[in-house]
Amino acid sequence: MVIRDAVESDLAVIVAIYNSTVSTRIVTADFEPVTVESRLAWFASHRPNDRPLWVIEIDGAIAGWLGFQSFYGRPAYKGTVELSLYVSPDFRRRGIGRSLLEKAIETSPALQITTLLGFIFASNQPSLKLFEQYGFEQWGYLPRVAKFETGEQDLVIVGRRVNVED
Repeated sequence: MVIRDAVESDLAVIVAIYNSTVSTRIVTADFEPVTVESRLAWFASHRPNDRPLWVIEIDGAIAGWLGFQSFYGRPAYKGTVELSLYVSPDFRRRGIGRSLLEKAIETSPALQITTLLGFIFASNQPSLKLFEQYGFEQWGYLPRVAKFETGEQDLVIVGRRVNVED
């Protein structure tokens, strides 16, 4: 298992992993799969030294990815990031999410990040449990903010402070 910075040639697999979750209606708020072209600017917004995008490989195959996204785009929030974590259907329940989340927590001090956030649908219990196992707490709850043809979804905001003296 190797976690490394993503390169542009990984983008097609990153997009495919993301798109594998669209139809579930419990992981992402997109209605339709996204294209590689539509994610180029998003990919370019990730920088290894402060907002990395990582892939995790097993035997040369990309099994999942984790991205750090700036929160709210204002200077006072520079130390706060939203984490996006996706695992390939072929590699779920094999510790991929754990490995990526552990590395994010461990690496945050070097990136000068003090606050990690996750935005997770309330029905996505596996993700909520994963983040809870790593010390994330519920910091917000937005009822029925996402509307799908299958019904409405509540959004849970989870957070964890890192790199700070308590």
